[in-house]
Amino acid sequence: MSERSNRIEGLSQRVAALVDAENLPALTERLEVLDAQIGSPGFWDDVDQATRVNKERTRLSERLDSLRGLQTSVRDNLELLELAELEADEETLQVIDGDVVELERVIRKTELQRMLGGPHDAANAIVQIKPGAGGTESMDWAGMLLRMLTRYCESRSWKVSMIDYQAGEEAGVSSATFEVQGESAYGYLKAETGVHRLVRISPFDSNARRHTSFAAVAVMPELSDDIDVEIDDKDLRVDTYRSSGAGGQHVNKTDSAVRLTHLPTGLVVACQQERSQHKNKSKALKVLQARLYELERQKQVETREELAGEKGEINFGSQIRSYVLQPYQMVKDLRTGHEVSQPQAVLDGDLDGFIEAFLLLQADSG
Repeated sequence: MSERSNRIEGLSQRVAALVDAENLPALTERLEVLDAQIGSPGFWDDVDQATRVNKERTRLSERLDSLRGLQTSVRDNLELLELAELEADEETLQVIDGDVVELERVIRKTELQRMLGGPHDAANAIVQIKPGAGGTESMDWAGMLLRMLTRYCESRSWKVSMIDYQAGEEAGVSSATFEVQGESAYGYLKAETGVHRLVRISPFDSNARRHTSFAAVAVMPELSDDIDVEIDDKDLRVDTYRSSGAGGQHVNKTDSAVRLTHLPTGLVVACQQERSQHKNKSKALKVLQARLYELERQKQVETREELAGEKGEINFGSQIRSYVLQPYQMVKDLRTGHEVSQPQAVLDGDLDGFIEAFLLLQADSG
């Protein structure tokens, strides 16, 4: 068997593993059930439920089409390769080589999607960035992380909407919260939750000394409407203030921005994205619900670890990655061991390797 045949046979085995794991007959049966629901009288009487069914149907149909397409592509390339090698057709062999490279990319993407099996991995994400102690240094680092994460989102064609942005006194940001809308945004971005550490020669130090800065990233799923996190009005303090962000004269002349404080937990969220105070309050409430949901999830994780006798900090409070710009160049993820020697590319949003390593680690430990 030729090297090309071995390569395609290897891809065929990976596709077969994906098909087995996905259980195509069960997916096909579920699609038929959804189609029957959509075709039933009165389906659109409950618009919210109908929208959820349609979304599930679309995702399911895309998964089936993708898997069947992979099966067909592998089979077609194997058959074509047999003929091309028999006839020594170099032009066709080169076309097959190109197809195989694309197949490998699509299969890898599908394998990663398989790892996003968490209850909220398909959801949109809410991301918060806060600098650690260290004043201007940490605020500048938080600003660099904001740029890195938004660049990554843009590379995946996800929509980024700023919810709250507080500029640092001299540079960077003192806090930033933004929403990310895109396929499995939370599933991918959750890999960035934790404390990020930067080592560099400070641009703010006249003596050009090396400084270490910290900033925390929190990623939460945007909760769907069928998940209800109750918040009692008496547990909320609502403050309004004048927006400091862009938005025109109306925003800057009225107290349209809203800050919510959840008194039992001390959690504080703010929104100044919208021109309307009512809309800002609604958006801030959604962020608060996501934070409370994540807080409860983390408590459950901590309890399980205590019962299992495991030690260590909760992920949100732990250092996950180091970015070293001086005296050498390196970015290393402390959870997975994945590292690269080109930090500027990472800071420009090239996070695929780190996120893929995190998803693989999760899959192996799961």
